[in-house]
Amino acid sequence: MPQWTIWCNARLTEQAMNTLTNGVAPHRLIVAQRVINNVEPTSPDPSLPQADIVFGQPDAAQAIQSQRLRWIQLSSAGYARYDREDFRQALTRRGAMLSNSSSVYAEPCAQHALAFVLSAARQLPLAMLNQQTKRDWTAAAIRRQSHLLGGQSILILGFGQIARRLVELLTPLKMNITAVRRAVRGDEPIPTRPVTEIDALLPHADHVMNILPAGGSTDGFFTAARFALMKSGAVFYNIGRGATVDQTALRQSLSDGRLSAAYLDVTNPEPLPPTDPLWTTPNCFITPHTAGGAADEFDRVVRHFLDNLALFTAGSPPRDRVI
Repeated sequence: MPQWTIWCNARLTEQAMNTLTNGVAPHRLIVAQRVINNVEPTSPDPSLPQADIVFGQPDAAQAIQSQRLRWIQLSSAGYARYDREDFRQALTRRGAMLSNSSSVYAEPCAQHALAFVLSAARQLPLAMLNQQTKRDWTAAAIRRQSHLLGGQSILILGFGQIARRLVELLTPLKMNITAVRRAVRGDEPIPTRPVTEIDALLPHADHVMNILPAGGSTDGFFTAARFALMKSGAVFYNIGRGATVDQTALRQSLSDGRLSAAYLDVTNPEPLPPTDPLWTTPNCFITPHTAGGAADEFDRVVRHFLDNLALFTAGSPPRDRVI
């Protein structure tokens, strides 16, 4: 069996690091001088050129130059910092691979998105706000603003593993589900349209679920013009990336009543400064980029890597391969 040098800069719990250390044996493990979480900026590390395999978030430019690298396993589902032509060409030229951890984060993100939709339909934030402030029995008002999801329409932007799992969770609620994606493959379980048709679809959606990744074609995707196209009273959700949304336009759409609510797990920037007006915008509800989180998150990410390491060692491609 070949023995690899594995470089890791993923910030892990002590338990997860122990699992990784024990699980990679007999391969050699190098821990970077600086460990980071998935959204922190990357930086070059002097030990990276020794690696055959990377687990974490390597500096893209250094990875391009590291000729020994045969496989990069990202500790995140997102891979925007590596979604560039020079990076793809460099890996392809030397037969190297890039995979992510999308299958790890699909379930928690889909459950988080479902929680957002249910909270909006059942007016949970309104009830909790009343509990924290007036504490009066506003049953009639909350009941009038509550909805059943059956028959309502939801438009999902982006159709990767998170969206596929979310569709499974939403299906029993009998919603009308439509998705848009950059390239329609034809194997989607719901009606799916190319993203170029988004402006024609927005006016008909009661719920708009944004799962778009960051990137040149998606940055600022939700403009004031697109919010203006949305159905009056629609609810907007973002569990993709904050950079895909013009937040000034979003605040205006909430203030003028075009949108009834917005549920955001991601913002631009992150962390969102305490003074940012988004925090106090009426009917805007924010979770601090926790959609992918779970008590065993780091253990699951490590197990995913170790399972892929076994595949790679056996000569098979890893799961969640991107390049």
